[in-house]
Amino acid sequence: MWPVTGPPIPNGSVLVDPRGRIATLGPEESVPRPPDSELLRYPDAALLPGLVNAHTHLELTGLRGRVREPDFFQWIQQIRRAKEETRDETYLEWAREGVREAWAYGTTTVGDTGTSGAVVRALTELGGAGVVYYEAIHPDAGRADVTLVAVRDTVARLRREAGPRVAIGVSPHAPYTVSRALYRRVVEYARSEGLALAGHIAESPAETDFVSAGRGPFAEAWRRRGIPLDPPVATPVRLLEELGVLGPDFLAIHAVQADERDADALARAGSAVVVCPRSNAHHGHGAPPLSRYLERGLRLALGTDSVASVDTLDLLAEAREARWLAGLSAEAALHLATLGGAAALGQEAAIGSLEPGKWADLVLVRLHRPVPTLPEMAAEAILLARPEDILATFVAGRPVYQTQPGGASPA
Repeated sequence: MWPVTGPPIPNGSVLVDPRGRIATLGPEESVPRPPDSELLRYPDAALLPGLVNAHTHLELTGLRGRVREPDFFQWIQQIRRAKEETRDETYLEWAREGVREAWAYGTTTVGDTGTSGAVVRALTELGGAGVVYYEAIHPDAGRADVTLVAVRDTVARLRREAGPRVAIGVSPHAPYTVSRALYRRVVEYARSEGLALAGHIAESPAETDFVSAGRGPFAEAWRRRGIPLDPPVATPVRLLEELGVLGPDFLAIHAVQADERDADALARAGSAVVVCPRSNAHHGHGAPPLSRYLERGLRLALGTDSVASVDTLDLLAEAREARWLAGLSAEAALHLATLGGAAALGQEAAIGSLEPGKWADLVLVRLHRPVPTLPEMAAEAILLARPEDILATFVAGRPVYQTQPGGASPA
C-alpha cells in the first residue's frame, strides 16, 4: 500500500466506513474487520490513492482522433466548429464516456473545463468527483457585461445541479479569447462567490506573440472581427498578474511559455500550475518548465488535456513524461499525480493520499512478478504500469471500474 504521505506498507489494508471515507489503514493484521463488512483481497497489487487528473475536457471525448491539424490556431478553429455542430445530448454522452474512461485509468477526481456543463451532470449522475470550471469566452470588451451575466446564470444553475462531490469554478479561457475587461469582471465575480478560478495561460508561442507584440494568427483573427488589440504586455503570465487574476485560488493551465519572472509571479501569488506534457508536445508548444516551478515550491499538478489532443486519459503516462522532463524520482512523479493534483485543486484535505478521514478514493495497480519489495522499486513498478494493469478503481469506497475477468479475490 502506497499512502503517499508515509512509507509503503507491505500487506496493507484499508477499512472504509459507511460514509465512503477511510476509517483506518495499516498492515492487514492491524486493521479491524467488522463482521458485516465485505473483504476484498488483491494479491500482487499496489493500493494507492485515486489519481487526480487536474486538467481535462471530458465533454470533448467524442472528438478523439477527429482533428489532426498540426497548426495550433487552425486546430482550435476546427475544434470550435465541431463544438458548434454538437448537441447538448451528445455532449452529455461524451462526458459520461469520459468519466468512465478516467476511472479505467485510475483517476478518481478531475479538474475539468468546458462550455456545455455536461460534465457536471455526468459526474453527478455517475457518482464521480471533481472541480468543473465553466469557461467564460468573449474577446470583445464591449460584450464583457453581457457575457458576465450569462456566466453568472449558468454557474448558478450548475451549482444547483452539482452532486455533493462536484465543485463548480469559473475559467476565463485564454488571453486570445477573453478581453481584459471580461477577465476583471469574471475574477471579481468568482472571488465574491468563493468560486475556484482556472485559465489556459502561456500555452503556445502564438499566444505569447499575441500578448507581447499584437501579431500572429490570434491577432489577425481579432482584426478581422474589428476587435481592437490591447497594449502589449511582456508575457501572458504577467498580463494576468497586471489584471489581478493570479492568486491562491487560481489554477494556471499549461504555463509552458513561462520565464523566470513568470515563475516568480506565480509563486508570489501562490497560484497552482497544472502541466500537460503530452498535449504540449503534440501541439509543438515545448516542454513546461517543471524544475523552475518545483524550485519555487509551486503547487504542481498533472493533466491529460482533452483526448482531442492526446487520445487517452492516461495520467501515469503524463507522470512518466514529467519525470523525464524534470529528472524526478518515481515517488515525486507519483506525488504529482495524487496529492499534488489534490493540492492544485484545493482539495488536499479530502483526497490525494491514504489517511483516516479522507475519501476512500482508491486504485489497485497490478505488480508483475517478481513483486518489488523495496519502496523505490515499488514506486518504479507503479509508475510503469500499463493501462491494462489498472485492476480496480473505487470512488468513496464504491467500485466504479474493475477489470474483467478477474478482480478481487474473496476472503
